[in-house]
Amino acid sequence: MKILTTGGLGYIGSHTVIALLEAGHEVVILDNLANASRKVLARLEQITGRSVAFVEGDVRDRSMLQRLFAEHDFDAVIHFAGLKAVGESMALPLKYYDNNVTGSLVLMEEMAKAGVFQLVFSSSATVYGDPEVVPLTESSPAGNTSNPYGTSKYMVECMMRDVAAADARWSMVVLRYFNPIGAHESGLIGESPNGIPNNLLPYICQVAVGKRECLSVFGGDYPTPDGTGVRDYIHVTDLADGHVKAVEIHQNDAGLHVYNLGTGQGSSVLEVLHAFEEAAAKTIPYAIAPRRDGDVPSYWADPSLAKAKLNWTAKCDLQQMMQDSWRWQSRNPNGYDD
Repeated sequence: MKILTTGGLGYIGSHTVIALLEAGHEVVILDNLANASRKVLARLEQITGRSVAFVEGDVRDRSMLQRLFAEHDFDAVIHFAGLKAVGESMALPLKYYDNNVTGSLVLMEEMAKAGVFQLVFSSSATVYGDPEVVPLTESSPAGNTSNPYGTSKYMVECMMRDVAAADARWSMVVLRYFNPIGAHESGLIGESPNGIPNNLLPYICQVAVGKRECLSVFGGDYPTPDGTGVRDYIHVTDLADGHVKAVEIHQNDAGLHVYNLGTGQGSSVLEVLHAFEEAAAKTIPYAIAPRRDGDVPSYWADPSLAKAKLNWTAKCDLQQMMQDSWRWQSRNPNGYDD
């Protein structure tokens, strides 16, 4: 298949590009480099031994999309492009609705004009809000979100559901990620956020290499075993494999298909911290800080539907996630910046 990956130089997108290429697919990457580095391209080629077509552009740019769809005969689009910081979304909600919702709307309209009707969307477990019952299944209540980031993802899911119901040409797949961490085993690509990291593991890694003094643990009084937030951490390469399965299995498969991609196990912030300390043979100083707006105490996935329908299960354990993260960060202490 020939697949357009929007946001394909980002953290999850770049790992998925590797998985797609290794599965024999042809990939074109579209990225506006807002939270990605052009240097990823050379590293993808180094890992896979294949050159990858790259277009710098924004999914909100209709004329650019029209040129792109005119130049390439795509079979499917995997849509990663979007903003993803929960805290920032609380402060700048319109920025998130513009990038994530408007961007997806424009993309779907231009896909339809070009006759491309297969879309795999990078959604998030944040669509479940603060769940009353865990583990979360795909039929758990969604939409009662606790931050604009999660709301923006849910809005796109609603658009996809309605479009799929109105037009049987569309095959729509929603992948609700839990908490991706880890890095490619080569140590050549990994998570490299701009500025202060919003996610736990990049922050731990930056403390480990001396870029930051101390880890702030947001909330130590949650109703969890050790008082810190519990999440379902999943290795980014397992997540990437889920995209390959989804795009292959749902080719020409009308309707909306929704999957949780997680391990089915929850780990607390302190459990992750101590697992990292073991992998890196370092002590990470930390301090308990106030809860962060928009965060929820705990959630983890029931990934059984993905196993049944996609023949997908997460293979990597927490220790491997830590080892791969530390290999990436220790070899690239400044990320992709020289």
